[in-house]
Amino acid sequence: MKIKSHSMPAKAGETQETIPLLVTENHETLPGIIPFFSTRHGGVSQGNCTSLNLGQQVQDDPQAVAINRQRIVEALGEKIHWSSFLHQVHGTTTVTADAHPWPRPPEADAQITRQSGVLLAILTADCAPLLFADPQERIIGAAHAGWRGALYGVVESCLNEMVAAGAYVNQIHAFLGPCIHAASYEVDPPFYNTFAAQAEKMRTDYKKFFSKQNNIGKLRFDLPGYLRERLETYGLSKERIHDAKQCTYSRNSDFFSHRYATQRNTAPCGRQMGGILLV
Repeated sequence: MKIKSHSMPAKAGETQETIPLLVTENHETLPGIIPFFSTRHGGVSQGNCTSLNLGQQVQDDPQAVAINRQRIVEALGEKIHWSSFLHQVHGTTTVTADAHPWPRPPEADAQITRQSGVLLAILTADCAPLLFADPQERIIGAAHAGWRGALYGVVESCLNEMVAAGAYVNQIHAFLGPCIHAASYEVDPPFYNTFAAQAEKMRTDYKKFFSKQNNIGKLRFDLPGYLRERLETYGLSKERIHDAKQCTYSRNSDFFSHRYATQRNTAPCGRQMGGILLV
């Protein structure tokens, strides 16, 4: 199953807008489940957050963020009871979203639900958004997987909670969204050493996801490759792991990239969404 760009109409006031989303090409194979990834296009934010910024902690106008989030809801064209956002902290905690909105976003980096109409939202700007679905048991999940979360087990945390809720590993589909890729992800030796220090706790060979640079002392890290390996090690089949294959850094005109913005002294930048919904 491939991922393609798909435009969905959304009304904003009295005007008709187009919100470009990345959606599964053959989504009919997952009846009643909508996984998607937003781009940075189709919103009303200005400046470094132009234009579909969905993050509230990036010095954007709160009203603009609210309009942008509503446009996503309207673009999906489905009955959404509420959108579940998290206070993401690059950790591994997974929470369960039920039929009622949070009093305040919980401090967590992954969430699951079996409630229809609850949009699970993950915000990113180089980290990887990961979406999960067991279409038979109708259980979905979403995780924020930067290098820290990936290394320390956010993938496994989310999948463990799904399985505990009744999902089956051999039925779960995973959708890996736009994130920074190896060609743009230069890291220092201490970064590598952090992975080396966890080697005995991991069931995967981390070394193969680091490649040497021509300049001395620099490496490149393959975040999506590392995540795919963790998913396969957990037990997901390659055929059920769907990769958008989009680099946020190299495609910074289409996606927000924290690294790109930081290097050009334009941080903070906006955030895009990985979202999944049971209908």
